[in-house]
Amino acid sequence: MAGQGLVDFHVHIGRMFREEHPARAPLTAHQLVDRMNREGIEIAVLLALESPEGLWGYSLTEEVLAARDMYPERLIAFCAVDPRYPMVGEFIDHAVHNHGCQGFGEHVCGLPIDDELCHIVYQKCDELGLPLVIEIAGDLCYDEPGLPGLECCLRQYPNIRWVGHGPGFWSAISADDPRAGYPSGPIAPGGALERLLESYPNLYADISAGSGYNALTRDPDFTVGFVERHWRRMLFGTDYLSPGDELPILKWLQELDMPARVRRAIGGDNARELLGMG
Repeated sequence: MAGQGLVDFHVHIGRMFREEHPARAPLTAHQLVDRMNREGIEIAVLLALESPEGLWGYSLTEEVLAARDMYPERLIAFCAVDPRYPMVGEFIDHAVHNHGCQGFGEHVCGLPIDDELCHIVYQKCDELGLPLVIEIAGDLCYDEPGLPGLECCLRQYPNIRWVGHGPGFWSAISADDPRAGYPSGPIAPGGALERLLESYPNLYADISAGSGYNALTRDPDFTVGFVERHWRRMLFGTDYLSPGDELPILKWLQELDMPARVRRAIGGDNARELLGMG
């Protein structure tokens, strides 16, 4: 899988929007790879989603594995399991050791980030040294102002490469953090996200979806410094869900006024290093 193309660290397939059927069609593995070919994306990390609050549908680990097996040179499989499932540790072990899952995600459930059931997931991922993609939002893996729950997890589970995502993650880029949503206007320096990126080398920033794009475009002057400080821990991703989805973060990366090595790092080199791909 080694190469120089983009690595999309955040995609899903399957019936993620059942209440909009058939208007918003499910994304198939074939459609995903076709879009990757058209956009110059070499590899995608395919995330399962198995918690009922995550979206109005599911993408089971078994579906992710089947898609990966269709395109083993293009797709990397992550497993997921709801923390309320009674055999969390056994499931993750099985997915990793018997099916080659290379990480956990997307962890997005209607529990606090530091709920005791979530810790069962974290303990197993830390034991296995897995990357973990987590969405933090107003009612999903939710945290308090300043992200104290995330910070506790970063300290307690240093073997996890935490890949943060979502409105509640990216709103913490600003010191006047509303804790969710898509805030507009200037960013106040001193946000919790910057402090955590500076303090914990096991934290990465997934720039996918509206939350990442909004955070990086709401205050262009601030963004320049943020990227200069943290480009080694930023991961390109799209959160591609349905065939008609637009991918504005792709254009943002292409037009990023930074040295080529910075764009390459965000676009794929950081992901390859995190995944042990050289």
